[in-house]
Amino acid sequence: MSLGLIGRKLGVTQVFSENGEVVPVTIIEAGPCVVVQKKTQEKDGYNALQVGFVERGEKRLKKPEKGHFEKHGTKGFAFLKEFRTAEAENYQAGEEIKVDIFTAGERVNVTGVSKGKGFAGGVKRWGFRGGPATHGSMFHRAPGSVGASAFPSRVLKGKRLPGHMGNAQITVKNLQVIDVRSEKNLLLVRGAVPGARSSIVLVKKQQ
Repeated sequence: MSLGLIGRKLGVTQVFSENGEVVPVTIIEAGPCVVVQKKTQEKDGYNALQVGFVERGEKRLKKPEKGHFEKHGTKGFAFLKEFRTAEAENYQAGEEIKVDIFTAGERVNVTGVSKGKGFAGGVKRWGFRGGPATHGSMFHRAPGSVGASAFPSRVLKGKRLPGHMGNAQITVKNLQVIDVRSEKNLLLVRGAVPGARSSIVLVKKQQ
C-alpha cells in the first residue's frame, strides 16, 4: 500500500498544457492531514498511518473519539483514515502531511462516494435500450424478461434490475496529477473523480 491524503473535491475546470491542449481537471483540496496514530509491524502486525482531516472542537467529539485523540496527543478531527504504507516509520504523531508528497506527472487513485440518484429503472441505471416508443407498444422502459420458466426457474444473482442508483464507494485509478499548488493545498488531477462538490475523497499514490 502507499501513502495518501484525505481531501475535499472542490469542483471541475480546465487548464491549458504547454502545447496549448485543453486539459479537463478536478480540483481537490488535499490536506494538510495530521498523523494521529502510527502503527508498526512489531506492535500491530502491519505498518500504517492514521491521519486526520478538518479539525473538530472538543464539544463536537464523542467520548471514545476524545479519548482516542487525547491518548495520542493530537487535536480532534472530523475525518480519520488509515493508509498502509512502508513509510510509516518516517512520521510521528502530530506531524503534518501536505500535498507536496505528490508531484506533477505522477499517477494517483482517487476514492469517493458517488452521487446518490435514488431509485432508478433499468434504462437509467444500466442503460437498457427499452422497447418501441410508438403509441400502443406498452413496452417503453420496462426491463423485459428476467429469467426462464423451465431452467433454471429462478432469477440469477447479479441480474441487472431497477434499484438504488449511486451513493456507492468508487475508486478511479491511474489519474494523472496535472499540477500541485502547495501554497493553497490544491491538487489538480486529470479527468473526473466520484462524488459531489465539497464531498470527501481519498487520494493515494499509484503503486
